[in-house]
Amino acid sequence: MSTFTINQRFEFLGNLTSMVIDGVTPSLIVTGEGGLGKTHSITQSIKNSDLISDDYVFFKGYSTARGLYNALYDNNSRLIIFDDCDSVLEDKVALNILKSALDSYERRTITWMAKMNKNDEYPQQFDFTGRIIFISNKSKESMNDAILSRSLTVDLTMTPSDKIERMSAILGSILPEYTLEAKTEALDFLKTVKDEVSLNMRMLIMVTKMRATYPSNWRDMAKYMVKS
Repeated sequence: MSTFTINQRFEFLGNLTSMVIDGVTPSLIVTGEGGLGKTHSITQSIKNSDLISDDYVFFKGYSTARGLYNALYDNNSRLIIFDDCDSVLEDKVALNILKSALDSYERRTITWMAKMNKNDEYPQQFDFTGRIIFISNKSKESMNDAILSRSLTVDLTMTPSDKIERMSAILGSILPEYTLEAKTEALDFLKTVKDEVSLNMRMLIMVTKMRATYPSNWRDMAKYMVKS
């Protein structure tokens, strides 16, 4: 487990995301289970930068190796964020494409070695000049070593106590339509069950809404919901 606190690691994430946004380095890999703020943190860094909407693109969900190749070609020179696209990490062809795209060499040539249709509009090879942030729900230990070695990496794997610490740090900045008292009571409730359930930000949001809607009898409902 990291010797750095979870809030320090999120600070590192913001700084390293800015390095990719500014073109200081071409790629970043962010690992750790979903629902705990990885995508939100990166999105905020992009919003706080000078990028306009045409400068970056998000891809989320399943992708084939060919889909990955096409996406890199179509968005060459842009910042590409792959969010929860872990399917490409299970495909050997896609992994080889990703290795080339993530590399830190000045020239990153990506090749599609398989036969293409006669009328295919894509070339079999091109130089990739874009930048990539790859957000994975996998643990760092389960990631391909060759992928990790080619990129900056931030591991946001959290213990239950880390999750509570992170939620506490951002409590004032989320759900502005609800009182701090309601959010604090919801977080205090989650502290009592943190070792029994898999905590995430969605759970904090749902419990906060229950606390705000039913201030006198929300705890039993919350306990039923999080343990179901």
